[in-house]
Amino acid sequence: MNNDYRQYNNLYNQYMHENRHMQENYMQGNRQGSRMRMGKSNDYGPNPFVTNIEKATLQNKYFRTALWTGTHLQLTLMCINPGDDIGLEMHPDVDQFLRIEQGQGVVVMGDSRDNLNYKQRVYNDYVILVPAGKWHNLINTGRGPIKLYSIYAPPEHPHGTVHVTKQDAEEHHSY
Repeated sequence: MNNDYRQYNNLYNQYMHENRHMQENYMQGNRQGSRMRMGKSNDYGPNPFVTNIEKATLQNKYFRTALWTGTHLQLTLMCINPGDDIGLEMHPDVDQFLRIEQGQGVVVMGDSRDNLNYKQRVYNDYVILVPAGKWHNLINTGRGPIKLYSIYAPPEHPHGTVHVTKQDAEEHHSY
């Protein structure tokens, strides 16, 4: 039993050291955005990963950054500038969870792009749940950027996706 505990403790300490290194690399990448613009991916999936999601979300300056992509789930960080939006979209086979860490806006949803009959104001700490097949958009109505994270199930974007701007996302057709 004592040897089992020591072995577990050694594995745990090794994992924590490696994870701390991954988190430091992620934060370094956000502070030095040029590395990410050149295509450096900070997608830690499908490996085990733990992070302070609020801090990571607030530090993200890019329109979309895939932070973790697994087989059945994806976590992305987003930054929507004032007056901008995510863009009207629909994911036929993907449920989506969005959580706003900072900012305010309006979310619209509906069964077709011409029938967005659901409209709700959203603020810090709000979550938005988008069922598969629903057209939706989030418009920033505030004076500062909306900082949010989004969980897709299953993943929506390729592993390692980084869109510095909304225009980048539109050009790569994964939005």
